[in-house]
Amino acid sequence: MKNYKLFLKRFMDSWKNLEGGKTCDLMAEKLEYYENPIDPPLKTKKEVYPLWEIVPENQKDITYKGKILFENDNSCVYHFVMKRTMVKTGVVQDIDGIFEIKLNSENQLTYFKQWRFVKETSPSKK
Repeated sequence: MKNYKLFLKRFMDSWKNLEGGKTCDLMAEKLEYYENPIDPPLKTKKEVYPLWEIVPENQKDITYKGKILFENDNSCVYHFVMKRTMVKTGVVQDIDGIFEIKLNSENQLTYFKQWRFVKETSPSKK
């Protein structure tokens, strides 16, 4: 049985905790991963890893909440809102997004597509 709720908790918590390796551990070796819905997908965990490896270098102070909007045995749609600070610029980003995911029988990610809107707030000057 696929456990989307547990998978998404682990996925989002590993992101929040800046643990890109743990995020990638949740993925199957071969998958279809759309970081951006209009770009061609990445096809292997090895191709996805660089996206997550840099998270601790460019993001901090991540908070999120989310909820599953739809799930069945084939796929899941998850809505999330997140706040994060970009390390180099101090810009705060508010993100409102949707993931569509699919898991295999071992609850590993085999399909990931996200749509998101990002609103940036300049850091305050003191």
